[in-house]
Amino acid sequence: MTTRHETLAAATVSDPRWAAVAARDPRADGEFFYSVKTTGVYCRPSCPARTAKPENVAFHATAAEAQRAGFRPCLRCRPDQPSLAAQHATTVAELCRVIEAAEHAPTLDELAQRAGMSAWHLHRVFKSVTGLTPKAYATAHRTRRVRTELARSGTVTDAIYGAGYNSGGRFYAQADQVLGMTPTRFRAGGADTDIRFAIGESSLGAILVAQSDRGVCAILMGDDPDALARDLQDRFPKARLIGGDAEFEQRVAQVIGFVEAPRLGLDLPLDVRGTAFQQRVWQALRDIPAGQTASYTEIARRIGAPASVRAVAQACGANALAVAIPCHRVVRNDGALSGYRWGVERKRALLERESEA
Repeated sequence: MTTRHETLAAATVSDPRWAAVAARDPRADGEFFYSVKTTGVYCRPSCPARTAKPENVAFHATAAEAQRAGFRPCLRCRPDQPSLAAQHATTVAELCRVIEAAEHAPTLDELAQRAGMSAWHLHRVFKSVTGLTPKAYATAHRTRRVRTELARSGTVTDAIYGAGYNSGGRFYAQADQVLGMTPTRFRAGGADTDIRFAIGESSLGAILVAQSDRGVCAILMGDDPDALARDLQDRFPKARLIGGDAEFEQRVAQVIGFVEAPRLGLDLPLDVRGTAFQQRVWQALRDIPAGQTASYTEIARRIGAPASVRAVAQACGANALAVAIPCHRVVRNDGALSGYRWGVERKRALLERESEA
């Protein structure tokens, strides 16, 4: 005969929240709290205290709910205070504002002193929250400033120095990867850049494929071919958009062939343009085998930035190379399909076809 304790223990163990408590998973902090009736305290999931017996545990949606049930906050994990992750996020957000406001990028030691941490610890915390090191974040911020300055400054040199670079050479070494072209061409809106493109039809709608001299720079999907062409033109307002010839249309056929039959594979030269963080996310997406999926949380963990789940989702949304960079293989933690730039139904269809391949 099953005892009451056994029944209570079984109910707790079967609750998915128990796995987070048993693993002391900091990612669950803030999502719920748990109380232990034998001690009269309530804790956050990551509490380092010895794991309680499941029959003595109850779950609560908020700290206030646990307190109303008569439990007091644990003195070890202090669930009534902001979590360590939240404190780190606040600190890093403040440091990001410092970096953005500084005329010259602060050193790691300067940032660490402001945060009251060792340089090593700050480097680790900053990367876990933003997905980038402080130096890489400063570089990405300066790059964004360069894009703005290129649009309004009198010369490219003025734009580079106005964005905080100490030397033009340092920026030019990174410009091609970040801007996808020279600063002069970027400032001119892609003038003197040839981009060939063609639009084909698939069972999932229209597909536009565009290619620069570096490789395929856009694969766009939608219901309206004209809208896809306008999207491409908005990306390169002064580039020479050239309709693809018969040879280039074979490239489009290659992409459509992959959409219809993923087992064929897709090997294209790509012109990938984005920030350092975006490129890390996109590479992680390309590492997901066809027929498999990964959650945004898993991708964040794979690139060494477990706290940057939202930023991973934003990078997926910024991807302009449908199927070549397979953001359709990223799903929610519960396996459900989330938003997809080209429509959830297309995402579902692509995943179904890959699972059958």
